[in-house]
Amino acid sequence: MLRRKHIPRTVSKILAPYILLFALYVQFHGDYGPGGGFQAGVIFASVFILYALIYGMDNARKVLPPSIRRILLGLGVLIYAGTGVVGMLMGGNFLNYSVLLHDPLHGQHLGINVIEFGVGMAVFASMVTIFFVFAGQDRK
Repeated sequence: MLRRKHIPRTVSKILAPYILLFALYVQFHGDYGPGGGFQAGVIFASVFILYALIYGMDNARKVLPPSIRRILLGLGVLIYAGTGVVGMLMGGNFLNYSVLLHDPLHGQHLGINVIEFGVGMAVFASMVTIFFVFAGQDRK
């Protein structure tokens, strides 16, 4: 049994860092072209889903327990909403990033990066949680 899984395990160990690197590229270049938080979150989650499929659900649950996924999900939503609230507190409208920094253009750039980071975090946690729930392995 172990011999049959040798090739997928080796290939996944080689590819996982590159997939994660591509997810970071999509995350941080989403404001310049196609991509952003949603796409990066799904790509990032695909590595953990691949890990679960190859190494087993019990090992995957040890790597990313439900409590961590819940924290990431809540934190992602909080970052998204918090950025909008900070903009309101600084005198702008909800999700108006122009007021975040001294220059409106720099504020827009900072705001969209923070928003996309929150979206990516929430999507990552959601996709992995959905996978575990459909696999019937999400106990708590």
